[in-house]
Amino acid sequence: MSRRVLITGGASGLGLALAKAFIARGDRVLVGDLSESRPGSVPDDTAYVRLDVRSQQDWDAALAHVRETWGGLDVLVNNAGVATGGRIDVESIADWERVLDINLLGVVRGCQTFTPLFKEQRSGHIVNTASLAGLVHGPGMSSYNAAKAGVVALSETLGFELGPWDIHVSAICPAFFRTNLHESLQGKDVAMEETAVKLITRASMTAEEVAAIVLKGIDKRKNVILTDKLGKRAYWTKRLARPAYALMATKAGERLARKSHHA
Repeated sequence: MSRRVLITGGASGLGLALAKAFIARGDRVLVGDLSESRPGSVPDDTAYVRLDVRSQQDWDAALAHVRETWGGLDVLVNNAGVATGGRIDVESIADWERVLDINLLGVVRGCQTFTPLFKEQRSGHIVNTASLAGLVHGPGMSSYNAAKAGVVALSETLGFELGPWDIHVSAICPAFFRTNLHESLQGKDVAMEETAVKLITRASMTAEEVAAIVLKGIDKRKNVILTDKLGKRAYWTKRLARPAYALMATKAGERLARKSHHA
């Protein structure tokens, strides 16, 4: 059965890979992104709306489009996000405000906007793109970790809250994969951002591979969708072998301190 899907941040990266994956299955897709006009990357057989997740006006327009065009929605993918990183005494409050407004409050706005529609339908699936950083919290990434941990907490909360209306909620938690996310870096901690760029551009998995796993997780209505071996190992190490996890994170903090001292 064809599903009606809205994806934010759908013109590039994981959002675009998800759009193509849904289309390949025969689903109808509406892509939202920052460009005023339809980006060339967006497939011809998808609809497009400008959707800045910081703008409630844009969210309201997307809801109106969905109601008027499709009469409802089956899957909302809150995917839009930016990369950030920095030590607590280097990264600015402005950088914190930017990442929280986009990566966390952008998701909150999407959930708030579409929950009334899903309740009317008594059906729907909210899929929130978090990160492995929302589950395991390495040093030097406090703003990103906090935003993504917030997305995980929001998703778990809404899963229980909206379950009585048969609304399902999933949090996607991938580790690093090859995407253009590093292009959104613009913080003050250049050293940390250089590390992030290397981790993203040298990752083994592609956005398309992650998207394929995500779709399987959505089909199975998983609450947390882990997409790779590294993520699963880190997640379960933290849950089941906390001392080993703490030792790894402590050593990472020591390496970062040495790097900062030499810099």
